[in-house]
Amino acid sequence: MERLAIDGGRPVRTTPFPSGKKVGAEELKEVTEVIESGNLFRFGGTKVAQFEKEFAALLGVKHAVASTSGTAAIHVAVGMLNPSPADEIITCPITDLGTIIPIIYQTAIPIFADLEPDSYNMDARSLERNIHPNTKAIIVVHLFGNPTNMDAICDVARKHGLPVVEDCSQAHLAELGGRLVGTMGEIGCFSLQQSKHMITGDGGITVTNDDYLAKRGALFMDKGWERSQTGPRVYPMLGMNYRMTELQGAVAVAQVRKVRGLVEKRRQSGDLLTKLIADVPGVKPQRVLPGGKHSYWLYAFRVEGMDAARFAEALKAEGIPCSAGYIGKPIFLCNDALRNQRIFGDSAHPFDHPRARKGIAYREGLCPVAEGILRRMIQLPLNEAWGEQEVHDAAKAIAKVATGLRK
Repeated sequence: MERLAIDGGRPVRTTPFPSGKKVGAEELKEVTEVIESGNLFRFGGTKVAQFEKEFAALLGVKHAVASTSGTAAIHVAVGMLNPSPADEIITCPITDLGTIIPIIYQTAIPIFADLEPDSYNMDARSLERNIHPNTKAIIVVHLFGNPTNMDAICDVARKHGLPVVEDCSQAHLAELGGRLVGTMGEIGCFSLQQSKHMITGDGGITVTNDDYLAKRGALFMDKGWERSQTGPRVYPMLGMNYRMTELQGAVAVAQVRKVRGLVEKRRQSGDLLTKLIADVPGVKPQRVLPGGKHSYWLYAFRVEGMDAARFAEALKAEGIPCSAGYIGKPIFLCNDALRNQRIFGDSAHPFDHPRARKGIAYREGLCPVAEGILRRMIQLPLNEAWGEQEVHDAAKAIAKVATGLRK
């Protein structure tokens, strides 16, 4: 048996992995046009509107509303749905806080459904168990780019008359049964943050086929301002200032034209890695549903019979970039304000609202499957710059470490 690098053996790889640069001449051209125009504001400019049009066409949907971040994109979606104080929105326990912030700031209450142990996505059975008369909507998270079982989720949603929002922040152009994520629920939300498949540094976009929701989203993004009205200003609803700038829009226009090729490169590498490590004892890659196409924002797998932190340490010693545990704990245990139910000043709002369900608490054991996933998870920062050599080196190192640690 080969000696592990962490124990003084020869590492599998000694050269750094490529990081991948997503911006270049195409983005510079679009940005230069904005600078030369002298107008950086979306109203009066052309780039943000062009991006919205092209992104909607990419997904095959009717409407898209650009915004300032992935968090803002989800907030636009929640604003479209207009929950009342103490309404509940069911979502996933393994996600970024950006999924949760919009729920709380619209004075709704996040409720967490547990996950499937192998896909790391929402379990439709847990979703149904958590539905209550106060439930207003469902926000699913396509974790790491792996499409959720939307058939099962939407069946439950239709049964209870609930809209589904898809958080696709990590899942650009992921597919299930020939359908793109973000198009299977009522609303889809995407992030353009620096680490995502397509980037503007920070930015977001929300899509829908529903004309009424689209109108509300466009208003919510722009302070609730009805700009088509003449005379005194008209604000038919309360909104935020989530207007994307023309500089962001310019970069986004170039990015939206590249993203198909970029995702395909990631998919080829991720699918190959899964194939290469499929038979490694104690290593379980994230399961993709039949008919599903992962877009690999990260590459994730579970280790069984081994300590995940030790596995990650040994894998890094072999020259493979990785980390263990993603967010470490379910998101409701990571944020003090949420866990302690002290969001707005010293109040417990919305948890103490007269309509609020009694006994809602965020504690260990609330989502045991999610906790187990996080304890055993390893992530690799797979990206579009990886070639076959990087994939084979990663696979060789994973097998080497698994064999060594199990021995």
